[in-house]
Amino acid sequence: MKLYSLLFIGLLLSGCLNTTPVTNREQVVFMSPSEESKLGETSYKEILAKSKLSADKVQTERIRRIGQRIAIAADKKDFAWEFNLVEDKQVNAFCLPGGKVVVYTGILGIAQNDDQLATVMSHEVAHALARHGAERMSHQQISGVVQSIGSVLVKGYAPEYGSTFDTAYSTGVNVGIMLPFSRSHENEADEIGIHLMKKAGYNIQEAISFWENMKKMKGGESQNAFFSTHPSDDERIKKISLLVKALNK
Repeated sequence: MKLYSLLFIGLLLSGCLNTTPVTNREQVVFMSPSEESKLGETSYKEILAKSKLSADKVQTERIRRIGQRIAIAADKKDFAWEFNLVEDKQVNAFCLPGGKVVVYTGILGIAQNDDQLATVMSHEVAHALARHGAERMSHQQISGVVQSIGSVLVKGYAPEYGSTFDTAYSTGVNVGIMLPFSRSHENEADEIGIHLMKKAGYNIQEAISFWENMKKMKGGESQNAFFSTHPSDDERIKKISLLVKALNK
């Protein structure tokens, strides 16, 4: 059973390889782009139905103007781009598969100019371009299959350790694989986002200022990245600074 299962997984993975833009990293994604976009469209409609769109026409137009420049730079013809500003104190933004972008008004107090706003919007668009959501779902599916196989084997040879294996496996995958995997996605979205900013004609030096603003907002504390899905503020700023320096040469 173990051999056949591993062969099945190997064949499955070999047929589901994708390459991320800019970084050219090979990734495993089971979902097709069209399926991913449909999920994005459904989620987008559900979110907007529960949200309050901003009545500030100037800021909404600003979001859409910056978004369109980033969309042109992304050159993703199969994306049906939409940009909306939602009235919410959250310091956040996101881009769903298919190019559905939502910016919360809470981010406007952190992004002090258009270049800094383009930083966060490019970062979120980068997640969608790199298909990070579908990739995480695919890895969770793989993890589930591997755990099932391991659980069957352990319970077959040492049934008294079955529950111990399940607990240890779940914890190990979360801390050792899924969290670092999420952090690598954040770093990759930063890199792709900086390239998008530059291509769209924004000042990439302002990306450093934006993330410094984010750090100050949290009281200047740089969180421990080990148990976080995001890299520490200091690590992120350091990597972005190096990338900006390289691209500005």
